[in-house]
Amino acid sequence: MENKMNKFGAEKMLAVMALVLACVCMWGCGDLLREDGEKEFTGHYVKGNANVVGFIDDSLVIVYDFQYWNQDLADGTQITGTGKQRLRVFNYRVQEDGPRWADTLDNMTEVYDYVKGQLSDSVIWGGNGRNSFSFWKLGEVPVVKGVSVGKDGCDVDYGVRALRPWLNETIIALGEETLNAGGSGCQYAVLDTVLNTLTYKRLDADLKWIEKCDDVKTLKDKIYCLRTIVHTDQIGHLIVDNKDQGMLKINAAIGPFWGNMLELGNNLCVLSDEEGLNCLQIRWLGGIEMNNAKFVDEKGVNVYLKD
Repeated sequence: MENKMNKFGAEKMLAVMALVLACVCMWGCGDLLREDGEKEFTGHYVKGNANVVGFIDDSLVIVYDFQYWNQDLADGTQITGTGKQRLRVFNYRVQEDGPRWADTLDNMTEVYDYVKGQLSDSVIWGGNGRNSFSFWKLGEVPVVKGVSVGKDGCDVDYGVRALRPWLNETIIALGEETLNAGGSGCQYAVLDTVLNTLTYKRLDADLKWIEKCDDVKTLKDKIYCLRTIVHTDQIGHLIVDNKDQGMLKINAAIGPFWGNMLELGNNLCVLSDEEGLNCLQIRWLGGIEMNNAKFVDEKGVNVYLKD
């Protein structure tokens, strides 16, 4: 993975679509192969759950799924596995019959988890959340990195649940409710994909303010913090470099970052360093499962993600 994560611009997206659409794999039944390429058995494939895993911009959403397979053995037992992990990109602003683009890994069996969440607008991360991480850039194959793990000023570490762009072209690795960890607990970690290190830390004086954040990332060297303040109602706040931008115009709880997008009271919002936060008149309802998700446009028309 390149040290500097470039934006997946519209021109690159169009080029990748044209190249990859010709190669989209179809679901169905097929021969499972040994590592040497010889036919081993015929297995039946079934779709895995398709979930929303990220957003590219104000019109495109990323969906992940995979295939289950099973084989009936001569002794009456059955073995199963997974493979053919797939990312697809859909337009959620206009109803279409299928994805704009798809990218499927060419594997039959795989135990590695390539998809845990979104790192940036074009990169999905995976791994074990400890000493191995993968980075799947749209239009490319995943890159897996083993990392050495260390601690700097803290004792109790955690499993990583989210990766976000961070200062000095590194990545911040967050756990469950760890930013406000007390005692000698590690509050955050820094993943360096050049040195291949994951270093757990406690917040120093300059960063102590992010203890209050529900989610945090950098954009153009500024730190952006999302916080839902619990009063009678839940109120979403955006804090930039420790300066509260005030209550957001939609009085609602705020969701996590999805690249440079976020959800605020079912409305999708775009974050940019030039214009701040721009909430669209687009609502996302039904959750992350593709079969249940729907988007409602400015005119109240429902848009579904169709296979």
